[in-house]
Amino acid sequence: MLLQFPAQLDYLPKRIVSLVPSQTELLFHLGLDECVVGITKFCIHPMAWKKSKTIIGGTKTIQQEKVKALRPDLIIANKEENVKEQVEELAKEFTVLVTDVNNLESALQMIQTVGTITQTELKAAQLADQIEKRFAGILTLPKKITTCYLIWRKPYMTVGGDTFIHDMLIRCGLQNIYAPAKRYPEINLNQLQEANTQLLILSSEPYPFKQKHIDKLQSQLPGTKIILANGEMFSWFGSRLLYAPAYFNTIISQLI
Repeated sequence: MLLQFPAQLDYLPKRIVSLVPSQTELLFHLGLDECVVGITKFCIHPMAWKKSKTIIGGTKTIQQEKVKALRPDLIIANKEENVKEQVEELAKEFTVLVTDVNNLESALQMIQTVGTITQTELKAAQLADQIEKRFAGILTLPKKITTCYLIWRKPYMTVGGDTFIHDMLIRCGLQNIYAPAKRYPEINLNQLQEANTQLLILSSEPYPFKQKHIDKLQSQLPGTKIILANGEMFSWFGSRLLYAPAYFNTIISQLI
């Protein structure tokens, strides 16, 4: 069974499988250690869970039999991070909550929904309130900076205007030059040159950009400021959002 938003359950789930790293961290924040039985290999927060929970594959390579063996009474998936066909197959036997997060507002709604169905409403409400207040304290740039955020190379891929990362860029006062695009378009360096890109952000995930990539790109984009960024801060939409505003402020401070 697929749960639709706003989701509710008439029972308290006691065997939860999480298919999304940022939502796994949220479950930990809500104090659901004893209830979570399965996570993906990419669920690195908290690190201790990698040893104490069953690893059921990757976010897009779910090992169905491992999940079934855990007999979950709730599976938490995400529309973007998981493969639709794999999730639908699990939904034939289990209750699956599929979240759809593409901006801060929907992230806060997701947090409160997870709190409702796991009966941790107070903790979830407090978390959402803290996140909202911290985002209100993000520094303001004197003017918008034309920006491109890279998530992949060979080919280079960036983020369109319908993504969660785009919303984070906007909240930093950055102008995503690929806002008119959808999802994660492939691009080339000539396009960045023609767009007069002032800032190029290289993310640590899903592709692990390093300083060597800055060095190579800088020679091809001499007029562009290029920085490395912690991808978790721009793309994790669970409890990690508590720390994102302070991190964004460090970046903004460098740009002012």
